[in-house]
Amino acid sequence: MSYLTLQQVALGYGNAKTAVQGLDLNVARGELISLLGPSGCGKTTTMRAIAGLIELRAGSITLDGRDISRLPPNKRDIGLVFQSYALFPHLNVFDNVAFGLRLRKVP
Repeated sequence: MSYLTLQQVALGYGNAKTAVQGLDLNVARGELISLLGPSGCGKTTTMRAIAGLIELRAGSITLDGRDISRLPPNKRDIGLVFQSYALFPHLNVFDNVAFGLRLRKVP
């Protein structure tokens, strides 16, 4: 059974052209995947949608059997690290990764 499922997901920004159209993806619990493709193909846009940072134009996202398509980001329990160094410059790599976990009091 899939842990994360994207069904017929369509994404875009404002009135601009659609960035992602008809995406289907199934990820099993514990499975490690990679989104690969050229710049501008929708990898980051897809991750932003899973995290709840942009709204779907169409389709649905389910996580552990629960539809999270319309949940706000803070209710999804999903983390996202951007490629463009959204890090604390005064912390090392470990402390940057551990920052959110410490806030949640996760060992």
